[in-house]
Amino acid sequence: MLRTSLLALVLAVVSLSQVLAQAPKATLTGQVVAKADAKPVDFATVSLYELLPDAGAEGKLVDGTTTDERGRFELTDVKPGTYRAEVSFIGFETLEVPRFTLSAGQSLDLGALRLPTAAALLEEVTVTGTRALIEEKVDRLVYNADQDKLSRGGDGADVLRKVPLLQVDLDGNVSLRGSGNIRVLINNKPSTIYASTVADALKMIPAEQIKTVEVITSPSSKYDAEGAGGIINIITQKNNLAGYFLNVDTGLGLRGSNLGLNGSYRQGKFGLTLGGFGRAFYNKAGTTLEQFTNVEGVATRTAQFGAAKDNGAFGRFNLGLDYDLTDKQFLSAGVRYGLRDFGRDQLQTTNVFRDDVLANSYLRDISSVRNSNSFDYNLDYLYVIKPGQELSVSTLFSTTDEGNNFVSDNLNADNRLVSTFKNLNASTNREGTVQVDYVQPFGNTQIFEVGAKGILRQVNSDYSYLAATGGEPLASDASRPAGALDYSQNIAAAYSAYTLMLPGKITVKAGLRYERTMLDATQDDVAIDLPDYQNLVPSLNVSRKVGERSTVKVGYSRRIQRPWLQQLNPNVDLSNPNEIKFGNPALRPELTDNVELGLSTSLGKTYLNVSTFARSSANAINEVRYASEASPGVIVSTYGNIGRERALGLNLFANAYLTPKWTLNGGVDLDYAFLEGQVVDAAGASMTASNQGLNYGGRLMSQLKLDKGWSAQAFTFMRGRRVELQGARGGFGMYALGVSKDIMDRKGAIGFAAENFLGRGWNVHSELQTASFTQYSDMLLLNRNVKLTFSYKFGQLEASKARSKTRGVSNSDLMGGGDAQQGQVQPAAGGATGPQGGQKPSGAAKTAPKKD
Repeated sequence: MLRTSLLALVLAVVSLSQVLAQAPKATLTGQVVAKADAKPVDFATVSLYELLPDAGAEGKLVDGTTTDERGRFELTDVKPGTYRAEVSFIGFETLEVPRFTLSAGQSLDLGALRLPTAAALLEEVTVTGTRALIEEKVDRLVYNADQDKLSRGGDGADVLRKVPLLQVDLDGNVSLRGSGNIRVLINNKPSTIYASTVADALKMIPAEQIKTVEVITSPSSKYDAEGAGGIINIITQKNNLAGYFLNVDTGLGLRGSNLGLNGSYRQGKFGLTLGGFGRAFYNKAGTTLEQFTNVEGVATRTAQFGAAKDNGAFGRFNLGLDYDLTDKQFLSAGVRYGLRDFGRDQLQTTNVFRDDVLANSYLRDISSVRNSNSFDYNLDYLYVIKPGQELSVSTLFSTTDEGNNFVSDNLNADNRLVSTFKNLNASTNREGTVQVDYVQPFGNTQIFEVGAKGILRQVNSDYSYLAATGGEPLASDASRPAGALDYSQNIAAAYSAYTLMLPGKITVKAGLRYERTMLDATQDDVAIDLPDYQNLVPSLNVSRKVGERSTVKVGYSRRIQRPWLQQLNPNVDLSNPNEIKFGNPALRPELTDNVELGLSTSLGKTYLNVSTFARSSANAINEVRYASEASPGVIVSTYGNIGRERALGLNLFANAYLTPKWTLNGGVDLDYAFLEGQVVDAAGASMTASNQGLNYGGRLMSQLKLDKGWSAQAFTFMRGRRVELQGARGGFGMYALGVSKDIMDRKGAIGFAAENFLGRGWNVHSELQTASFTQYSDMLLLNRNVKLTFSYKFGQLEASKARSKTRGVSNSDLMGGGDAQQGQVQPAAGGATGPQGGQKPSGAAKTAPKKD
């Protein structure tokens, strides 16, 4: 009976679909050209509105498509009725085709539709009509790194040092407005290469492969709630042209060398991209450490000197596939592999004094190795239901295996081996993610977004200690047993966001996100008490366009900061026995509220951005230190939820066109930090600590375009000291000069640059102080470098044909390092500007303006 009913239902549906398919439909065609020169406009958006009695004067949006390379468009299977049409594209005013009627079987040609050039762009403010180095959008600041020739031959850290609002130290650690609690994405997606440290991950990305860097200071509820300071989205170079393309980038320098190859092939509905980038670096460093401890009346002074050689290799490789299932459904998949191999050889001398009398002297030959490899696999699906209405499903699986090992040989005064100590630490990070997003526009002034996401994360760390005397074989160290951490973190999240454009050029975007975090952890098979928790995370962004050149923005967001792998790892790092370090698997997340007010404007040929912000974090995660009671002269460092951290700050950035070919840009970052919380003393007793002070930094860069393909750049960067709960970390600076020349009909380029070529390098001085210890440390880095770069592009490319992009997963929920245009409503028939700097996504036929 059931089978008979189901069969009858299927036959009825099939019969109905055949009847509907046989109903005569109409066809609408035409061509879109620029009014100024009558040239075809490819990838313009054509939207069709049906004028129904209950749809108002505007009508109901029922269909849409984009023009081909000749500006032609065609809409088929249009039911008979009365319609109007709109044609739009970025840089042009929207053109309306008034009321017309289509009858059954009719083919109507609208002829040549002439688009007038827009007086100003809605979405961004740039200094001139050409692509600027800096662009200010409604919800983010965009640094166009492909305009920066000086960073060629460097890595991601070299690029980020030049981005407004960001500060990057010599190790590559990134902070945004004074906060290191940020999230870093690559092409709107996370990667487990950031699970350990952002600094090491940035070394895997060659500078010449970075197209833009987006700084999002007030993310909407669509983004994961991680990142107290905000989100940094790194967009890498992509090729979206039909045919094949191959690009080679090489660089040879005294401090680092790189080799990169990337290409793509696109034909019809199928596309393939691949890339391989590698970089090797080498450097010398000198370290000085002096620390004073006073535990139970025992005064100890430790003086340590070291000479180190650093070397490393980093690589990143990717393979991507995409396929147009239909003219409205798109599928993409990819695999990315990253590797890191960092080594340091150091000869370290340590003298320990008690009551100013030499008590002990040590000579250690330390060899440390940090290596990792990571894989990311993604499969994404996008269904463009109607222009502006989209459903996407994204999946991501990521895995990282990491080793952090060292061997310390203790030598006597005659450089003979006395004993050996070795630490092995292997850790893994596994993540599986599924995300669903739905976007629904309502007219030209409203957008509703809703979505859900699930993340399954597993972190494991196994560590052991080996020891030997003289030249005997290494064996397990009985005084330090091996250990293991198994840490499970599952997250369920849902969000909604609503965008409204009001009269007076005001745009409002409000959102609410719910996240539930479920934890389960054991250390050495003993359960750790980590209760589950849930959070409601609101966000609000408001912007107003003032005149044609200025935009005022105000934003509020709440962020969650979860601990990351290195902060959780209980492995005790004894590579320097006088500075013992380990993580804390019992860390809880911190919760941060951010408020910001910004103004961007163009004054003649100068672009100016000024923003102020206030940030308050509860349960803040910070590094805490105390003097060891068991080992006089030793300082122990770990992580804890200290309490409250607040900051008030100002960011100022300007970009000036001194002449049409000479630009000068720079900025200043200031914030005053207040820190207060609980730390422990040598005996384990809790005590209150507090600190406050000014953090500052800045940058200045100039670019000059000369005749015959020549160009020159100069850059300088300075980061001042950073206030911490128990002291301050030292500042540093850098500078560089470079020239480049286009060759081979601009298919290739050669360049020469010199960095930090004066003096003896940079000395980073830090001071930490509590009631039980004082520590002074200096690190001298000889970062002098001279490099020669070369790049060449070849291939057979057809007309510019931007392809549709599926939405991808963006896990943004971990400390240590998306893409919706917040606060900006896209008209249903309007062109959207994405992170590629004006590129409009489209499909083979029908598609929608996309919010990047």
